[in-house]
Amino acid sequence: MKSNIHKIIFILFFFSIILNFAQVKISGKVTFKNKGIAEVNVTLKDTYDGATTDASGNFSFETSEKGAQKLTFTHVKYYEIEKPITIDDQNQTINAELKEQINEIDAVVVSAGSIEASDKKRATALLTPIDIYTTAGADGQISSALNYLPGVQKVGEAEGLFVRGGTGTESKIFMDGSLINNYFSSSVPGIAGRDRFNTSLFKGNIFSSGGYSALYGQALSGALMLESVDLPDQSSYDFGVSPIFLNAGFQKLSDNKNYSYGATAGYSNLNLMQKIFNFNTDFIDAPQGFNGDMNFRLKTKSGGFLKYYGMFDTNTMGVKTESLEPNYDFSLVKLKGKNTYHNLSFKQKFGKYLLNVGTSYSYNQSDLKFSTETNNAESGESQVLNDGNYINFKAVVDRKINKISALRGGFELNNANEKLNFGEINKNYRDLISSAFMETDLGFSNHLSAKIGVRAENSSYLNKTNIAPRFALAYRLAKDWTTSFAYGLFFQNAESKYINSSAKLDFQESQHFIFQVQRSTEGRSLRFEAFYKKYDELIKTQNIIPNADQNQQVQTAFNNNGNGFAKGLELFWRDKKTFENIDYWISYSFLDSKRDFLNYPFSLKPNFASEHTLSVVAKRFIPKWKTGVNLSYTYAKGRPYYDIITKEVNGEMVNYPRNQGRLKDYNALNLSFNYLPNLGKKDAKAFTIFVLSVSNVLGTKNIYGYNFSQNGNSSAIVPPVNTFVFVGMFISFGVDKTQDAINNNL
Repeated sequence: MKSNIHKIIFILFFFSIILNFAQVKISGKVTFKNKGIAEVNVTLKDTYDGATTDASGNFSFETSEKGAQKLTFTHVKYYEIEKPITIDDQNQTINAELKEQINEIDAVVVSAGSIEASDKKRATALLTPIDIYTTAGADGQISSALNYLPGVQKVGEAEGLFVRGGTGTESKIFMDGSLINNYFSSSVPGIAGRDRFNTSLFKGNIFSSGGYSALYGQALSGALMLESVDLPDQSSYDFGVSPIFLNAGFQKLSDNKNYSYGATAGYSNLNLMQKIFNFNTDFIDAPQGFNGDMNFRLKTKSGGFLKYYGMFDTNTMGVKTESLEPNYDFSLVKLKGKNTYHNLSFKQKFGKYLLNVGTSYSYNQSDLKFSTETNNAESGESQVLNDGNYINFKAVVDRKINKISALRGGFELNNANEKLNFGEINKNYRDLISSAFMETDLGFSNHLSAKIGVRAENSSYLNKTNIAPRFALAYRLAKDWTTSFAYGLFFQNAESKYINSSAKLDFQESQHFIFQVQRSTEGRSLRFEAFYKKYDELIKTQNIIPNADQNQQVQTAFNNNGNGFAKGLELFWRDKKTFENIDYWISYSFLDSKRDFLNYPFSLKPNFASEHTLSVVAKRFIPKWKTGVNLSYTYAKGRPYYDIITKEVNGEMVNYPRNQGRLKDYNALNLSFNYLPNLGKKDAKAFTIFVLSVSNVLGTKNIYGYNFSQNGNSSAIVPPVNTFVFVGMFISFGVDKTQDAINNNL
């Protein structure tokens, strides 16, 4: 028995020696640009023999295969290669050099100057509609929510996006590629107009605080590109009710889910809230307005998409203030405004080409009446009546060259026809701006890409043409770290309200230099950006009085001798991962800016630019309580203010500051709560959310600026109310939005 066991052991040992002698060791190193690549699968084709490279790119395995074979090297980020190999009795060393496989997922994206909120892969700050609605202090407005991002100044007395030392009119807003003229509602001096557009209309946005694409023009500072929603997931009905507004709407999706249509209507009135709260502003006619909109969306059989959106709104208000002029007790201003906007866009692929065509039309009328009052008797009435018709048309053709490179080009027409009547000033301003542009995205590798573009514009009013080159470069420093640089030249016509004479003017221009470093991981993002802007050809104005018995002055442009600069540093940090159910972000901006423009007598810090701005936003959703708690805080260093008048010196009209100073620092803490009573109910036919929002909880008495009279009297420009409380209820039938709240899209 023992003899048989010994024989078996001997036979097995003998065969193992034979097999060991028969196996050959194959080893080597896999590299890319002389650096080892880990996790590369190295195998003999059609066998189970192989290995995976280590952190240095080395591999080693043994095989008993003989003769002609093929050695394959595979990795998801590199092109697969095969190497022929002849296996005999000798160990072999096989090295391989791989080529990077360029793809859209891994490619670095140029992002200097931009915060994109429609493509999560590229987003620095994802601002979804629910995100905006639940940002405390934003009042559900896109423009207000952007005030909590770096680069945007908090300027409460005027509407617009004040970006990096630029005025509110130097940033333009686009919908599906088409320019929106009069995005904000009409208002009276010292009170900012509100967004006219419903936030839920848009599925995403790209906010560029500089260095933006050649597809967009006529903006010296920034651009906000809004993208409207496509077909809804299902039909729905929505209602909203609060002490200040009432609205209702519906969206109907076809049975075959290839088209939809819908409409909304609303009414707002601030009269009740004025009786409850202690308003700073004496509204003799409380702000009120009607609005409505309609939409139609169609997906064609060939994959194209047609969208139509139309809206109208009217708003009225009257404000009474203490008169700064002698012999009068009060000043009165009354507003009647109305607006309509229509947008039609079409997108279709034709082979390798993508066509985007869009057109929009808007009409805006603002009727302002100024008067003074003594012993309840009105006198000295004047009227500013402005009618504007605007048509925009844009066509873009896009062709992909490879997975991450593309070429696009097109043209744009923007026609403005404005009529203004104010005292002795009666003008009809007409201008057709014709533009052509071309741009290319160049992907050199997954680590390096560039965007090069050029835009040319011609203004019929100025009878001049400009050419604006744009350039941007992005490079991946490490796995999660990227850096970008952008340069661009930007032109813009002077605001038509300053064109009240036959002065020969030119385009205003600015140059942007932007450097960015960004780190993005799942749930966290960090962005540092430095910028420098140089302004040239800014318009200079003089104050004129339309009628001798009127106190209102207007500024009239007379040349383009203005200039200026803006430079600064910005930091943005957002974290949705560290703390459970908490999303927060912190943004800080430092701005150093000076301008010699409008009626400034020399180079001054603009009265809309704050040197230091800090914003903190935090959001927490508590599933157990079915409640979301949101807070925001903003601090801004006090802005400068000036009382600039025109005086005749040696037969020449000159401007000089009669009074100047600095406002106190701005502080505001805001708080909001969202309660979802039907959270957790399965198959709920209706979704309800209650909202309670408190703006400026601490009641800080902020000052936006000062009004000055001809004789030097002044009064502070303050918010209409120091602390405002909003309570509302929103109901949706047919669409369950519970998951949006649970997923912390707040």
